[in-house]
Amino acid sequence: MSESAKLSRTLGPLMLWGLGVGYVISGMYFGWNLGLAEGGTLGLAIATFFIIIMYVTFTFSYTELACAIPKAGGAFDYANRALGSKMGFIAGMAQNVEFIFAPPAIAAAIGAYFNIFFPEIDTLTIAILAYFIFTLLNIIGVKAAAIFELVITILAVLELLIFAGVSLPHVNIENLSRNALPNGLEGAFAAIPFAIWFFLAIEGVANVAEEARNPQKDILKGFGSAIITLVILCILTFIAAVGVAGWESVVYPPGSNEPSDSPLPLALAVIVGENHVLYHLLISVGLLGLIASFHGIILAAGRSTFEFGRVGYIPKSLGQVNPKTKTPANALIVNMLIGIVALLTGKTGEIITIACFGALTLYVVSMIAFFKLRKSEPDLERPFKVPMFPLFPSVALVIAIMALIAMTMYNLKLASVYLMIMIVSYFWFLLSNRNSGKPE
Repeated sequence: MSESAKLSRTLGPLMLWGLGVGYVISGMYFGWNLGLAEGGTLGLAIATFFIIIMYVTFTFSYTELACAIPKAGGAFDYANRALGSKMGFIAGMAQNVEFIFAPPAIAAAIGAYFNIFFPEIDTLTIAILAYFIFTLLNIIGVKAAAIFELVITILAVLELLIFAGVSLPHVNIENLSRNALPNGLEGAFAAIPFAIWFFLAIEGVANVAEEARNPQKDILKGFGSAIITLVILCILTFIAAVGVAGWESVVYPPGSNEPSDSPLPLALAVIVGENHVLYHLLISVGLLGLIASFHGIILAAGRSTFEFGRVGYIPKSLGQVNPKTKTPANALIVNMLIGIVALLTGKTGEIITIACFGALTLYVVSMIAFFKLRKSEPDLERPFKVPMFPLFPSVALVIAIMALIAMTMYNLKLASVYLMIMIVSYFWFLLSNRNSGKPE
């Protein structure tokens, strides 16, 4: 492999934990509460229960793949090796959809949070400026990007623990049970995308495997500790926020029928009021939580697109690294431009759902690739093997398929948009391969 297509190895287990938690942590600060409007407390809780099982079993199964095949393409590389280039392309394209469409939704929330402090600045302007700043930080170097990610992730985790510590003494069980299932069991299915948002993109740890100092050992430590941290934070945040005054209080601001992107400040305002120092601290550090995920997913997306370019499935220029910084600068810039276009649509909820479609497709294909590699390459060196095989990957696969079907049923229009993206890109892939003489 030429030097222009090699990434620098600089990441240890702590950095990988920071990336894994950082990719996801914005999901604790916003977005999940929109699932309460669909399913109520019990509906979202049911959806989240099964999604937690899916993510725990998936993460440990995916860790086996990441340790055995430590490549920047993640799911794309695993599917490509196990199932061939066509399925590899589908997995890689789904991964690109997830990683490229998640940041615009987070950028919109960053703009909304920042606007609280500087109301004279347009939220869209702030969101676009954030894209430029954090794309540049990722271009400068992965070590600098990972150190920044680790620091703001630790602060964001501490703030969630402070929020839980302040809120839990005020939790009333009656608030958790009141109007708990407003739309029946159908509400639980409709809440699935927002339950996924709690954990979306944790698999991005695999996309920096080539930049881990000792990927076969460090990926397991980073992945495993990240998913444990996130499950604990998810449960604490859910109970602490909803239990204070019921689910409606963290969906709708007082006097409004429009869902809010700031559920935790809404819950805290009930306890301490909007002028308390803790309220302002939550907003300030909550912004860091959004930045952690925004910055981290930009990093993972750059590696995903880079790998696509490196193998020639998209223009080769996207598979080159900057000779000075050893980062995939071209891929990062192109992803930023696509993200800004999505951001300009103003459809945050819809963008989240499309990202979730990409994620679930990735999970399904990855688990199929997992079973195929176990059969076709039994002697492949696997420094880590998933516990309770074949139960873990089977459970992850079944829940992912069921979630994908349910999401499609309740989001037919967005499912059609996602399917169109996948079909058009797949036919482009077939055509470009035929013209270049590559095997399909």
